[in-house]
Amino acid sequence: MVFRPMPSRRPSPTAAARELAARDAVLARVIDQVGPPRIRPPQRTPFEALTRAITFQQLSGKAAATIYGRFLALYGDGDGQGDGQLEPEAVLATPIEGLRRTGLSAAKAASIHDLAAKVVDGTVPLDRVSRVPDEELIERLLVVRGIGRWTAEMFLIFQLRRLDVWPVDDLGVRKGYARTYGIPDKDAPAPKELVALGDPFRPYRSIAAWYFWRALDVTLPG
Repeated sequence: MVFRPMPSRRPSPTAAARELAARDAVLARVIDQVGPPRIRPPQRTPFEALTRAITFQQLSGKAAATIYGRFLALYGDGDGQGDGQLEPEAVLATPIEGLRRTGLSAAKAASIHDLAAKVVDGTVPLDRVSRVPDEELIERLLVVRGIGRWTAEMFLIFQLRRLDVWPVDDLGVRKGYARTYGIPDKDAPAPKELVALGDPFRPYRSIAAWYFWRALDVTLPG
């Protein structure tokens, strides 16, 4: 695989996948099996995406969706489909006890409150998020209670559509990399090893990661 410089124009995920397939015949097998990348739709705003991510941590999808619906209902939008926009100022004005009545744990209510406070004071610059480089934004998100690096990276990939995020701590990416390259699961690369292994996929490591997740769901040709 040969490293290519970042292009001057931002390509689509599909164009990035084509470029990766042209570079790497092994990864191309996964891309051929899976087809173009289908990245889930983003939430309406970055703030909503982060509050949702906190709510969904360590919960089943159905239970988390119910709690998050109650949370949105505090602000007049119980189904998340209305025209109202969840604002950090409104969340910050809600006592933590009020957030907990939606079913949020004490830790998650405190995390959402802390997120709202850091958005309002500019620590987490969601009003200009498109201009903040990946690593700087991750570092800013990490100061929020309850947001770890993995959550921050998923936010960059799925909400902001950043193309060059490499979540080396994600077990699915590590196992998918191993499956793609014929490595036994027990020998899947550790996070530190995966850092360097991702370099050939720059500047489209997010797209490579997406295909490594999918590699766990398909049967690859021998």
